[in-house]
Amino acid sequence: MKPVRTCVGCRARAEKSSLLRVVAQNSQLVVDDGAVLPGRGAYLHATIHCLQNAVKRRAFGRALRSEGQLDISELETRLNATVNNPERAND
Repeated sequence: MKPVRTCVGCRARAEKSSLLRVVAQNSQLVVDDGAVLPGRGAYLHATIHCLQNAVKRRAFGRALRSEGQLDISELETRLNATVNNPERAND
C-alpha cells in the first residue's frame, strides 16, 4: 500500500508520489522535491488550477500552520514552466 495525501487545492486524495510537497521557508513557498526539508509540508497537484484554488481558499497558511502572507512566486514559476514544457514535470 502506497502513502496517500490530500491536495490542498482540490482536496482530492492521491498517491504521495504524484503530488508536490511544499514547505514554507522565510515566508516563501518552496517545492521540496526530495521530501527532506524540515517543517510541515503541504501537498499539491502540479497544476495551476490546484495552486489557484489553494491560494483562493488560503489553504497553505492553514496546512503549514503559518501566519501572515506566503510568497507563491517560486511555486507559480515552476508550475508555469511545467505547463509550458511537460517534459520538465519531474525536474
